[in-house]
Amino acid sequence: MKENRNKICPLCGGHRTAGTTLFSVDLGHGVVVIRDVPASVCEQCGEALIEDKIAEKLEKIVEDARQNKRQVEVIALDE
Repeated sequence: MKENRNKICPLCGGHRTAGTTLFSVDLGHGVVVIRDVPASVCEQCGEALIEDKIAEKLEKIVEDARQNKRQVEVIALDE
């Protein structure tokens, strides 16, 4: 039963399926765009939910771009 609840979108109640999303962050001095991020995507509203393990990778990428003061960073997430 818990697995079924995990497949329901918390925003609209729609069904979520495995997919990918685009993740972007405005750093003020630049922008980071990460394509092909694995996510659970709602078929109804399009909301993407990212697992903690993936979010940690995204945080490291953003922090690296921030520290190196990159103006534009566009990458595809390589799991």
